[in-house]
Parts: sequence; C-alpha cells; structure tokens
Amino acid sequence: QEYLDFRKERSRMLLSRRNQLLLEFSFWNEPQPRQGPNIYELRTYKLKPGTMIEWGNNWARAIKYRQENQEAVGGFFSQIGELYVVHHLWAYRDLQSREETRNAAWRKRGWDENVYYTGEWDPHLLWGPPACAGEPLPSPLSFPSPVPLIRTMESRIMIPLKISPLQ
Repeated sequence: QEYLDFRKERSRMLLSRRNQLLLEFSFWNEPQPRQGPNIYELRTYKLKPGTMIEWGNNWARAIKYRQENQEAVGGFFSQIGELYVVHHLWAYRDLQSREETRNAAWRKRGWDENVYYTGEWDPHLLWGPPACAGEPLPSPLSFPSPVPLIRTMESRIMIPLKISPLQ
C-alpha cells in the first residue's frame, strides 16, 4: 500500500519520462571517479537516421585531441528508446575553463576538421561574416563540404551531488 501511495503522489509531479538503454563508444575513455570540484556538460545530439557509423568514425579520430586535459568523461549512443541519439559527457573546473578548453580545441587542426564535418555546413562558421556588405565568401570548394549529420543538439550544465563518484 505504501508503494501504491508513493506512485500516486509521484504521478502528480511527473510530467513525462523517457528511457534509453545506452552503449559506450569504444573510442572514449570509460567514465572513472573524479576528484572535484567540477561541473559537467552533457551534450546530446540527435542524428539523422543512418549516420551513426559516420558520426562514430569522425569522433574516433577527433576525441584524441580532447583527451589531454581529461575533460572527456564518456560518449554513449542509444540502443533502445529513441534511436540515433548520442550523449557526450565533459568535465570542467568551471564555466570559464569550459570556454577556454573548447576555444583551444577549435584551434587544433585535427579537432576542427573532424568535428566540423559532423555538423551542418555554414560558410559563415568557417570564414566568418564578410568584412563589408556585399563582399563574397570564399568558394566552398576550398574546404570539403561536410555531410550534415545532426538534426538537433542540446547542452546541459550539471553539478554533481555529493554522493556522485564524479565530483
């Protein structure tokens, strides 16, 4: 009876729920307990159907550029539930170190080439806006046009509970 009362009370607070069974990408480090304090960023990508292998191949090459600071915690993909969903978990000391680390990664040639390929192609992301109105952008043929793999992307900043092994 106590459990039934709990379920009834919980149902008043619960608006929706999604479950996923996730598998870890083999090229990411296995998540290990960490000393803190840290914040964590969970980046969720919903991919276009049929693109998971291509996504994995690009990230297998790219992830080595983010291993040196130990910010890469884990990378997972959905096996049951909504399919073609990828989750990346990153650890940072604070929001400032997050910004610095991410900016430094984009200056690394191997990182930019592999990660850029997984997103939507926008020449303004590559070359920036034209210097003055009406100035043409460089030809897209001067850089390989990526295959757009991402439908949507979401980022969440999380602070671990004291009981979490990830501090």
